[in-house]
Amino acid sequence: MLKTIVVKTTFLFLILISSTAHAQVPVTGNPDHAAMLQADTPELEANKRLVYDFWRIVFEGQQLDRVADFLAEDYIQHNPRVPTGRQGFIDVFKQFANPDTNVESRVKAPLVAIMAEGDLVTLVFVRNMPAKGDTAAYSTTWFDMFRIEDGEIVEHWDPQTK
Repeated sequence: MLKTIVVKTTFLFLILISSTAHAQVPVTGNPDHAAMLQADTPELEANKRLVYDFWRIVFEGQQLDRVADFLAEDYIQHNPRVPTGRQGFIDVFKQFANPDTNVESRVKAPLVAIMAEGDLVTLVFVRNMPAKGDTAAYSTTWFDMFRIEDGEIVEHWDPQTK
């Protein structure tokens, strides 16, 4: 019996060591944005397009004069670094915005998926993390989730911490 326990423990230990020795499979973006923007219903498709265009025009294109085209006045923000409200969003991002930035026809950040269900749309991105200390550089994911109401973004979540 003791021999069986030792063999099983040794086997489990070897499996754990071998699994940590292999590199993670890198996260890659999906280049077919048009396919990701399709949905089962016109409402879901419109919600996906609203969030996608917000991301490329306002967030990436830095066109803060267009924020009102996308965000509700009383927009709720769950990111602890950005205040709630349309004006709160503008106040934070105007510190970094360059209105001369070109608005691209598609989102530049590598998108993994665009998901929509009910009034929620989630953008999932590749996130490349730099080497830090004894940890090698690696890729993972990041998400931004939005709630849509009456054709406006009314709420936002992401995994940002303080």
